[in-house]
Amino acid sequence: MLKEYDVIVVGGGHAGCEAAAAAANMGSQTLLITMDMNKMAFMSCNPAMGGIAKGQIVREIDAMGGLSGLVTDSSMIQFRMLNKSKGPAMWSPRAQCDRVQFSLDWRKRLEAIPRLDFLQDTVKDVILKKGRVVGVETRIGIQIGGRSVVLTNGTFLNGMMHVGREQVKGGRASEPGVEGLSDQLAEYGFKTGRMKTGTPARLDGRSIDFSKLAEQAGDEWTVPFSYLNPIHKPLVSRPCYIAWTSMDVHEALQVGFSDSPMFDGTITGIGPRYCPSIESKLVTFAEKERHQLFVEPEGLDTVEYYLNGFSSSLPWEVQLQGLRRIEGFEKVEWFRPGYAIEYDYFDPTQLQPTLETKMIDNLYFAGQINGTTGYEEAGAQGLMAGVNASRKVRGLDPVILNRDQAYIGVLIDDLVTKGVDEPYRMFTSRAEFRILLRQDNADERLTPMSFEMGLASRERMEILEKKQKGMDELLSFASVFSVSPDSINPALERLGTPAIRQKIKLKEIVARPQVSLTALVPVLPDLEKIVEGFTEWRIEILQNSEIQLKYQGYIEREKQIAEKIKRLENLKIPRKLNYSDINGLTMEAREKLSKIQPETIAQASRIPGISPADINVLLVQMGR
Repeated sequence: MLKEYDVIVVGGGHAGCEAAAAAANMGSQTLLITMDMNKMAFMSCNPAMGGIAKGQIVREIDAMGGLSGLVTDSSMIQFRMLNKSKGPAMWSPRAQCDRVQFSLDWRKRLEAIPRLDFLQDTVKDVILKKGRVVGVETRIGIQIGGRSVVLTNGTFLNGMMHVGREQVKGGRASEPGVEGLSDQLAEYGFKTGRMKTGTPARLDGRSIDFSKLAEQAGDEWTVPFSYLNPIHKPLVSRPCYIAWTSMDVHEALQVGFSDSPMFDGTITGIGPRYCPSIESKLVTFAEKERHQLFVEPEGLDTVEYYLNGFSSSLPWEVQLQGLRRIEGFEKVEWFRPGYAIEYDYFDPTQLQPTLETKMIDNLYFAGQINGTTGYEEAGAQGLMAGVNASRKVRGLDPVILNRDQAYIGVLIDDLVTKGVDEPYRMFTSRAEFRILLRQDNADERLTPMSFEMGLASRERMEILEKKQKGMDELLSFASVFSVSPDSINPALERLGTPAIRQKIKLKEIVARPQVSLTALVPVLPDLEKIVEGFTEWRIEILQNSEIQLKYQGYIEREKQIAEKIKRLENLKIPRKLNYSDINGLTMEAREKLSKIQPETIAQASRIPGISPADINVLLVQMGR
């Protein structure tokens, strides 16, 4: 047996890379085992990071000291801030990335971390002893001791790829799957299921007539995902394009439905409802005459394009016929057809909020193995699993993020409390406290805590302290400084908002929807004097301060609601409480509470099927 590690991470995808980086950066001797060292955090599907709610998660990972934000910034080839027409709770950064550069930068950053070792191999078994994981065994027979193990196997567990009636075992195109591991865990009582995802064809840009497509440019100025990168700068970017299907395309695709594994019963796994295949769209939305497609570049130095919205498992001939009927694609060639993949996942209600399994001590699951989808959701789970595995082997208390503290907290609580009936994807609608969980303030919410536990760096804390000092100064100024009609009315007229007749506080002016702090800086010398001291953090401080001034009432209200709910989070339920013996609970409540074993009254209240009456019975049982 090789030397024993504190933490062994199995899988080099987004979850595995964040888990390994977090554990090693917190001082644990860590080993990352992956099948291919050249595909660290490989973007198997769309080469993009962020998006609705997902952008918030990437910024939270970064605020905690993770690496996804830094890698995204370094490989970005287009940036867009989504939902800018809505309130700041909905603003979501999204970046198109260079797929190859993204993986290369991840490997470079991982190899620079002390206490992190690597092994290119496949784990076929976990080694268990008296209900505890003590190591792993690889495909070539190497046994490695580990005080904790984090499994992040993605789509590789008993993976099966489908193109029409053709089936190929594997976890990704041209890569073998992992057989035996999920069967081993099932023998220990773990409940498994099958899920499905898909990916579209990769196209040769030299064969596309882009003049027939609508260009979709990115934002002129980028907002960095990492709080270590303060400069908002113009980007040398590649445009995306918009194409459309047509009834002619639909007719060509429908010819292959009889050979589609989606419809002939070959595929049994649950697919993502919010990201359906093109054939599913044609059935579900039969009345639609066309569907929008996004033609997205794979990198700066390649002609390969990703066709977002055209995932398919139809026979390859049918896919190609349909593609060539899309306007602009009449002569299209591809690098590979689309395919669907089925894989094993584990019911996440078998996990504790730390992502440690309930049945085997020191064994953690993170990523698609828990029934989620998306690089961002996987990275967030990997980060927290790495943090908690590292802390447990050192005898420290676990770290559990609350629902009012981070989207990461919402994600994990949803998984371990509610389970999944389809691949889980984060949406802003899943969070009760969206105005508190904005993409701009993730560092304020999470960096101090992460710094205290030894993950976020001193540099991050110093940057945050500078920003908070600037915001405090600016907010204080806005609260006491009065503006006169002569100084402000010309600017208000240009901004399309009513003039004032007497002096009023600056904060009241900024509260108007048409007014921004940035627009007022050139016309108010006293304000400009303060802002001059912010240097490189000027944009962040102005933006965050403006949000505080405009939405202060909403923010305070959500904080009050969160505080009330937090009282229930502090009511711990005794471990291994025998719910079957509690009179007054419904049979459904007894079954679900026994299965999930919630840690707090608040968590119990979020379990589907648990009524307020059931919660009252629990409170009485606990003497409340």
